[in-house]
Amino acid sequence: MSQPNFKHFPKLRNHLFEIVFGTETRSGKLFDIVLLWAIVLSVLSVMLESVKEIRESYDTVFVVLEWFFTVLFSIEYLLRLFITAKPKKYAFSFFGIVDLLATLPTYITLFMAGGSYLVVIRSLRLLRIFRILKLGRYLREASVLSNALAASRYKIFVFLGAVFTLAMIMGTLMYMIEGGESGFTSIPRSIYWAIVTITTVGYGDIAPQTVTGQAFASLLMLMGYAIIAVPTGIVTTEIAQAERNKKTEESNKRSCAACGKKGHDEDAIFCRNCSAKL
Repeated sequence: MSQPNFKHFPKLRNHLFEIVFGTETRSGKLFDIVLLWAIVLSVLSVMLESVKEIRESYDTVFVVLEWFFTVLFSIEYLLRLFITAKPKKYAFSFFGIVDLLATLPTYITLFMAGGSYLVVIRSLRLLRIFRILKLGRYLREASVLSNALAASRYKIFVFLGAVFTLAMIMGTLMYMIEGGESGFTSIPRSIYWAIVTITTVGYGDIAPQTVTGQAFASLLMLMGYAIIAVPTGIVTTEIAQAERNKKTEESNKRSCAACGKKGHDEDAIFCRNCSAKL
């Protein structure tokens, strides 16, 4: 975000801008680290508050902490709006919306019970750690993964459709074989059993009692192990392809200053066309 040029109190606002939005200065890094710890502690306090024994013993402490963090984040959000050159752009940006949502849950509790638990939304603010610690390589890997998932979405949809069809067929068969005496009281409930069995979860709340039903269940369990491997193979293949595409794009960016030839490997030292040093 570009640093604004203020007409009134320019030194103060520019200094605040460097602290709040900057990550290069010592004060800016300190502000971001303190902010991250405040986010972690506020989310942790909400989690502890959900434990009945702890809440009953430290109810007042949790109320004070929640309002402390809410006021703190509210001041920080208003400060960001005040010092940025384009408040509207920040307010409607991803981090701007997350920052706003981080302050709302406690105010919601004034009108609706239980709204304070929405404070876990603040955990999204921890995404700032990528910017603060300059973990660009992780963003690159996340991009590769998202591209791989996007490329394999049609195959995954077809796969899920086939699995659901199998679950409906097996569930209907088990309903016909076992019936309500064994817990298969309806086709939807039998389909639920089939899905639980295919995914190898096995809650055990419904189980076939007849020999035929147990034979079908055994077959479905074995099919479940085979089915699990399919989406893994699809996504793995697409990830490998996305990695190759990424390396190709990066190599295409490298061009020889002497002849203009593109497509050099990332670790290449000399041009493969004219042998000039890259």
